[in-house]
Amino acid sequence: MDFFLDVVLPIPLERLFTYKITPQEADFIKKGMRIAVPFGKSKIYTALAYRVHQEAPIAYEPKEIYQILDEVPLVNEFQFNHWEWIAEYYMCTLGEVIRSALPSAFMLESETLILLNKEVQVDEMDLQDDEFLVFEALQHQTHLQIGEICDIVDKKNVLSLINRLVQKEVVLQKEELYEQYKPKMVRYVKLSDTYGDDAKLEELLNELSRAPKQSQVVLTLFQIQAKNKKPIPVDDLERESGSSKAVIKALIDKGVLEEYHIRKDRVDFEDTSEEFRNIALNEYQSKAFAAIQTSFEEKKPVLLHGVTSSGKTEVYVKLIQQCLDEGKQALYLLPEIALTSQLINRLQHYFGNKVSVYHSKYSIHERVEVWNNVLHNAEKAQIVIGARSSLFLPYSNLGLVVVDEEHESSFKQFDPAPRYHARDAAIVLASLHGSHIVLGSATPSIESMYNAKSGKYGYAAIPYRFGNVLMPDINLVDIKEATRKKRMKGHFSETLINAIAEALEEGEQVILFQNRRGFAPVVECTTCGYVAQCPNCDVSLTYHQHRNQLRCHYCGYHMALQQACLACGNATLDKKGFGTEQIQEELGQLFPKAAVGRMDLDTTRGKYAYEKIISAFENQEMDILVGTQMVTKGLDFRNVSLVGIMNADTMLNFPDYRAHERSFQMLTQVAGRAGRTQKRGKVLIQSYNPYHQILQQVTTNDYDKMFAEQLYEREQFKYPPLVRIIKITLKDRDFNKLNEASDWLASSLRNVLKIPVLGPEYPPVARIRRDYLKNVLIKIPRDYPLVQTKNSIKRIERSFNAISKYKSVRLIYNVDHI
Repeated sequence: MDFFLDVVLPIPLERLFTYKITPQEADFIKKGMRIAVPFGKSKIYTALAYRVHQEAPIAYEPKEIYQILDEVPLVNEFQFNHWEWIAEYYMCTLGEVIRSALPSAFMLESETLILLNKEVQVDEMDLQDDEFLVFEALQHQTHLQIGEICDIVDKKNVLSLINRLVQKEVVLQKEELYEQYKPKMVRYVKLSDTYGDDAKLEELLNELSRAPKQSQVVLTLFQIQAKNKKPIPVDDLERESGSSKAVIKALIDKGVLEEYHIRKDRVDFEDTSEEFRNIALNEYQSKAFAAIQTSFEEKKPVLLHGVTSSGKTEVYVKLIQQCLDEGKQALYLLPEIALTSQLINRLQHYFGNKVSVYHSKYSIHERVEVWNNVLHNAEKAQIVIGARSSLFLPYSNLGLVVVDEEHESSFKQFDPAPRYHARDAAIVLASLHGSHIVLGSATPSIESMYNAKSGKYGYAAIPYRFGNVLMPDINLVDIKEATRKKRMKGHFSETLINAIAEALEEGEQVILFQNRRGFAPVVECTTCGYVAQCPNCDVSLTYHQHRNQLRCHYCGYHMALQQACLACGNATLDKKGFGTEQIQEELGQLFPKAAVGRMDLDTTRGKYAYEKIISAFENQEMDILVGTQMVTKGLDFRNVSLVGIMNADTMLNFPDYRAHERSFQMLTQVAGRAGRTQKRGKVLIQSYNPYHQILQQVTTNDYDKMFAEQLYEREQFKYPPLVRIIKITLKDRDFNKLNEASDWLASSLRNVLKIPVLGPEYPPVARIRRDYLKNVLIKIPRDYPLVQTKNSIKRIERSFNAISKYKSVRLIYNVDHI
């Protein structure tokens, strides 16, 4: 009887692929194991085992698998169910979800190795120059990878060269799987067993009296051992004894010391403290905690609506403790990696080594370690803090999910697929595990508040700040009037300058918010009006002063700042608009004695960049922090008395139905960074239109009024949460073909669906990385069958793909587009 295995390949194809296996393999293979399989002519992929069966495929002759890579399943049943839901709901393939979910170290792929053919005598005179270079390199190395050959011959495409060498039988090709993850092994030393008794030990110390450095090492070893009974790493011994590696090596060679290795995780936290048991919740926190418990009993997700600095984290800590007492795992989701560093310190302080962290700034090795710890339900992975990707970890015993700052758009993945929303996916994950889930925010999204008001979610509120600290005093500054009266210095109004000076005088810190990085968004010629544009995208280039470059924020294209206009040749270039860099420079001129820091995408590229900036600001090494939206979220600085918003209008006038909601959230959040201790904080918002309703609502912190107005508008114009939106983006390099294809698709959708289909329409940036874009928006009423609608769209896509003319046009689905 023949056995077959269905596998999921990490590629964007809808179907499963079938391979032939032996009866022994059929007994051993479990769903979720990694299997290396041949695919195509010579590629080897890592696939996940899905189903063992005995039905031979009809359309093709199945190949045999290459090898089984796991002893036990790497992916559990909960994950498969969750990933299948993500693939179905967000209209992508299971393979795309797997590629996104699994750390790249698990995705073994073949790397072509080029070996010298030892069987053949090679005539060097027959070889061309580049062929000879490769042949010569192989005389000194056993094999070369494609990338190494590219470096040797200094060419990007070397496949034709390799083919010529294979035809001449000079080299052989070998597809080899390689494991990317390497465990970290730490070197430890101990005293050799030979010197176990006192007599031998005394003899040893007499011997070493002529070698004072070696003697010092042995004595230090005893001292460390007396202090703690743990194994002693070589590095610690070297540091404590003040000697060198050579001295320790000499003792190992003599047989005095023995070295051994222990496998260790790259990220390790200290032991736990019992302080979380002593957290006392105040009256409002206790009420919210009780309301959350009541909703948990009704098995509902809970929305925790607590104003900024109301102490939501303490409530989460109590809930996490409750979850751990039941012996279950907890997941704490954050929108930004920047937030994790502050929160990790707080949760570590409470829970010590039970905390694991998982996000994209971690190396592949660190991510594999966290994955394995969660898979084996290890002690150190009871609480996982992470950005949206931590949803994909192999939880088997999840008891609580906390989604902090749930309104954040960073929870939505934009590229590549799956384009999922982590908050919504977390709710589904919690329901699969039967676990509790809390969504927390000072400014909940319209959708979540709508669900809470309609009874779908439970609701808990903390209306006052912790310790009865007053909400910040928010004032609007009319910069239109100030500009007219010539009372502006650069981009600062007199009011803001005086407030900053006052705060600095009193030794307090200031945060300034401008949601645009770089120095100036536009460099314009004042003679002819020419603005430097990106050759690949439909955007102007942003000037970055510290590199003296014009950069595109979409594709990364950059060029040096020109001395003269490229169109008319006049040296009349003027920088329009302003970004965080320019504010930093102006502050240096206005307050030369103040230490000014900056936090945006340019300054936080490295793994620890966030932590360095945040801890420097916390330790008051900086007086003023200028930042983009990174500074608005959940950060807790005790000494900030003033927050300045440089220009609130850029957010309000954005062509998006969420612009007003987002502006309210962002301005309220950034205002919440001020006055988090006894002294009342102050917030100044500069605007050309201070009478705008949203700005008025921010000053009075009137969330309910904003919610009512926005909901009314969305009812009128049919937008979420009253309808569901699917955005289809069409991409192609050919402008005319894209227009034709998008018209065909939109008219087909209108004919079949009989619900509102908007477009096709160009987005604000209609060309990115040389691809033209066009959007079609489908609005699905809440009472309309969603699954059938998606199936109809997929059927239309199949017809679309069958038209040979439109083969190159890519369709991208964005479900619940935000």
